[in-house]
Amino acid sequence: MADKKFSGVIPPVVVPLKQDRSLDVASFEKSVNRMIEAGVDGLFILGSSSEVVFSTDERRREVISNMVRIVDGRVPVLAGIIDTETERMIEHGKAAEQLGVDALVATCPFYALQGIDEIEWSFRCLHDALDLPLFAYDIPVCVHNKLDWKMLLRLGEDGVLTGVKDSSGDDISFRFLCIANEEAGHPLTLLTGHEVVVDGAYLGGADGSVPGLANVEPYGYVRMWKAAQEGDWATVKAEQDRLARIMHITDVTKGVKGFGAGVGAFKTALMLMGIFETNQMPRPVHSLKGENVDAIRKVLVDTGLLEG
Repeated sequence: MADKKFSGVIPPVVVPLKQDRSLDVASFEKSVNRMIEAGVDGLFILGSSSEVVFSTDERRREVISNMVRIVDGRVPVLAGIIDTETERMIEHGKAAEQLGVDALVATCPFYALQGIDEIEWSFRCLHDALDLPLFAYDIPVCVHNKLDWKMLLRLGEDGVLTGVKDSSGDDISFRFLCIANEEAGHPLTLLTGHEVVVDGAYLGGADGSVPGLANVEPYGYVRMWKAAQEGDWATVKAEQDRLARIMHITDVTKGVKGFGAGVGAFKTALMLMGIFETNQMPRPVHSLKGENVDAIRKVLVDTGLLEG
C-alpha cells in the first residue's frame, strides 16, 4: 500500500532569489512557513518550480539544507534529483539523502534519449542505489518522453516506485493509471501536477496534488483537498474555479513564454504580495517587468489577493 504520508497538497516550492541571484533565505523562510501554516501536507523542492535544471550542485545543496532546516520535520520534504542521466541522478539522490529529505523525485533520463526498456531500468537503478521512497516525475514537455502508465504500475507493484507526480497533460493516461492502480491494490501514490484540473484528478482517484499556484494561494488548495476527503464535490469545484481564475497570472503577460511566464508569474505575484523581495529569475531567463507586472497585479486584485 502506498505510504499515505505523501498524500494531500504538496506544493512544488518556488525559490526566491536576491537581485544578485543568490538565495534569498529570508523570503524562502517566509514562503515555506506560510504554506505550512496554511495546512499543506508536504513540500516538493528542486522540481521545475524550484529551478532545478538551472541550479549548480552547490545551489542544490544550499536549497535542500535550508529547506530541511526551515521545515524542521513539520511536513515531509520531497527533493528532486532530476538530471540528464542515471548516474548523475544517483549522485544527487545520495546527497539529498544525507541532507535529510523524506523522499526523492526523478524524471526519466533526458539527454541521450532512450526507449521504455532503458527508462524502466533507470528507475530500477535509482531504487537499487538509493534508500528513500522514489517518485517518478512524468513531464514529457521537458524530457521528451511520456512515461507509460503500464510501466509505472509495474514499477509500483515491484516496489521500485512509491508514487508518481503527473505533469504530463495526458488526463487519459492518468485516469487509466488511477483505475489500474486501484485494481492492483493501490501500490502507488498518485499526485497531479496540474493546478487547474485538480478537482477532476481527485474525482478520478488521485491521492493529492502538487500545484505550483499553491505558493501564491495555498489556502484554497488545502480547502479543496479537505472537501474532497469529505465528498463535498460542490466545494471542490467552487475552489478549483476560483483558483483557475488566479492561474491567469501565467497567461496575461506578453513577450514571454514557458518558464519565464509560469514560474516568473508566481515569483512576481509573491513579490507583489510582499512574500518575496524580488521576482529575480535564474540566467538566462528574464524577470517580468513593467506592463507584465501590472497585468499580474490586476489579476491578483480582481481575485481578491491584493487590495486595489
